[in-house]
Amino acid sequence: MTAQQDPSRARFTGDASPYGGGDPYADYRTADFPFTRYANLADRRLGAGVIAANDEFFAERENLLVPERAEFDPEHFGHKGKVMDGWETRRRRGVSAEHPWPTADDHDWALVRLGAPGVIRGIVVDTAHFRGNYPQAVSVEAASVPGSPSPEELLGDDVKWTTLVPRTAVGGHAANGFDVTAEQRFTHLRLNQHPDGGIARLRVYGEVVPDPRWLQALGTFDVVALENGGLAEDASNLFYSPATNTIQPGRSRKMDDGWETRRRRDQGNDWISYRLVGRSEIRAIEIDTAYLKGNSAGWASVSVRDGESGEWTEVLPRTRMQPDTNHRFVLPRPAVGTHARVDIYPDGGISRLRLFGSLTEDGAQRLAARHQELGD
Repeated sequence: MTAQQDPSRARFTGDASPYGGGDPYADYRTADFPFTRYANLADRRLGAGVIAANDEFFAERENLLVPERAEFDPEHFGHKGKVMDGWETRRRRGVSAEHPWPTADDHDWALVRLGAPGVIRGIVVDTAHFRGNYPQAVSVEAASVPGSPSPEELLGDDVKWTTLVPRTAVGGHAANGFDVTAEQRFTHLRLNQHPDGGIARLRVYGEVVPDPRWLQALGTFDVVALENGGLAEDASNLFYSPATNTIQPGRSRKMDDGWETRRRRDQGNDWISYRLVGRSEIRAIEIDTAYLKGNSAGWASVSVRDGESGEWTEVLPRTRMQPDTNHRFVLPRPAVGTHARVDIYPDGGISRLRLFGSLTEDGAQRLAARHQELGD
């Protein structure tokens, strides 16, 4: 089955051709997986980490979560061999000359702490540049463990692991994508490669489900922030960068860490629509154009909608934006809603949007109910 026939179920198996020079991504196998519209819960910017692995002889486990795509330098060798931009374990061996092969159960593993707990919709196990040294198969399990458990605690007998991806053959130098249907909230993953080999990157796409007790304790917080359960649902243009960047933690640190659209040649404008963590009362707004200097939005406005079928109500009128500047606005009266929208005129970009407020009583109740339904 090819990616062209069914992108949502594309499967790649077998070796890729040895690297022959030129662009190493020229023969890379991939597909347009629909679940990638969700946020990457294993994003380092959210606080994700690879906290343990049983083996990382050739390449470190931390490479799995590097946000940029894997790079390949054919001339880069170290004392242990070829230096790869990924997680690579040594070759497994059997127990004797008569049985030199690994057993069917032999495998390597890495423990991943998600940056934000949530419901997982899809996983990509990327074997870019691992052409003849990728695992024969992979599997992925997930668990929900409160607090900040150690690797030893996660590997204890009392932790329940749920299989998200059963043992499945994968291909070398390919983006191996898997739909996930478990409707549960998870905090940690265990990535297994059978029996050994290398994986360049791991991406875990899903919806953040925050702890309602934490948000209640905060009182006022950013009700659209990704880490608090906000979601960028749609945008007019994603030419240069994803809309999700605008609700990532912290301030932008470079131009492509925000949202930038292509140049418009008509009389329209660009926009992003968001789903808030829950029904909220918004009292203050920040629109940041950090690192957008000659390409920031000229003007911006913010609107709020209460319910899926509600009407958009403008709460911040069209206001002049300055380049590379954080703009702050206190609303004259609180705005209540479940969704928000930022419009920029005519094009350009913003780096961050912050909507400060608190959950309404019914918003808090619904969030607590969903949290309980998902297993916590």
